Amino acid sequence: MTARRDGWVMAGMLIAATSAAVASFTGLRGLALLSGWPERLAILLPVTIDAYAMTSARVWLAGVSPRRAIRFARANAIGAITASIVGNAIYHAAAAGILDITWPVVVVVGAVPAAVLGLTAHLHAVRTAEDPAPAAPEPIRTQSRTDDELLTAARQADAEHRAANNGRPITRDALRTALRISGPKATALRRTLAAEREEAHTN
Repeated sequence: MTARRDGWVMAGMLIAATSAAVASFTGLRGLALLSGWPERLAILLPVTIDAYAMTSARVWLAGVSPRRAIRFARANAIGAITASIVGNAIYHAAAAGILDITWPVVVVVGAVPAAVLGLTAHLHAVRTAEDPAPAAPEPIRTQSRTDDELLTAARQADAEHRAANNGRPITRDALRTALRISGPKATALRRTLAAEREEAHTN
């Protein structure tokens, strides 16, 4: 059963989202100005951070991209939101006179556009790439067998093959598959079986 939308809840969500967006935008723009950005470019700091947060969140929550892209998008969405929160906190602390904008803050704020560009390019790359194929299971390792044990097993496999194929002797490939041995080993065993058949026929 689908729940009806509550108009008051929707209105409250819209007001809260708009208020948060405007407040965050103002704080990050103010931080850019305090960090020495030109006034005409200061709006790019909140635009860059908020746009990347929305892009990453979209890839994360849509759930249709490769798994590693979703993991990367989730980490970056959380990181972008955290950066927005921290940036706003630094701006308000500086505006209240309880924090000075020192050179580390200026350097980090100035590095945001380049960092977001690199992260966006990487997100696009992992989003359009396919998930790696699962690793093939390792072949079953059989215990080492002596030559006599292999010959006995080869005789049994040959007998079963003859019974199922109108008396035709087992082939090299069939013997190799049945005993899980290498090609040269299967060839040698098949020659031994042929020699035994020839000897039995002669006698």
